[in-house]
Amino acid sequence: MAISKVNPKKAEQAKQPILKTKRNPQVKIASPKKSLAPYKLMLLVTVIPRNKADFYLDLLQSFEVNFQIEVSAFGTATKAFGFFDADREKQALFSVIREDNAENALAALEERFSFIRGGKGIAFTIPFSSMVGVLAYQFLSNKQ
Repeated sequence: MAISKVNPKKAEQAKQPILKTKRNPQVKIASPKKSLAPYKLMLLVTVIPRNKADFYLDLLQSFEVNFQIEVSAFGTATKAFGFFDADREKQALFSVIREDNAENALAALEERFSFIRGGKGIAFTIPFSSMVGVLAYQFLSNKQ
């Protein structure tokens, strides 16, 4: 039985993906991609009573949110629910926020939901998987 020695450089190269180019048909080792975007973006969705929308828009703007959309919404509870019947007129806020600010914004929203009379709501985030356009990214991430 023969034992062969493994060259550590070749073993390391075998783990990395191989890339061929049209200009240079020789096999090249692809280097790990660096993220061009220093901050990941998320969509923050907030559903609140319509009469508190301006307050929550101003609150979210303090977390470097440059883009927000307000959409009218209606709750699904009917009078049959009795004490669950609340203000059925809602406002849905869609805000683009940086990932590093999202946790603080959600904590601030949770605090306001518990302390403001008639200001209950729900909030959650959805991560962006991709973004087209450097200028659009710079605007949304507040990175000039």
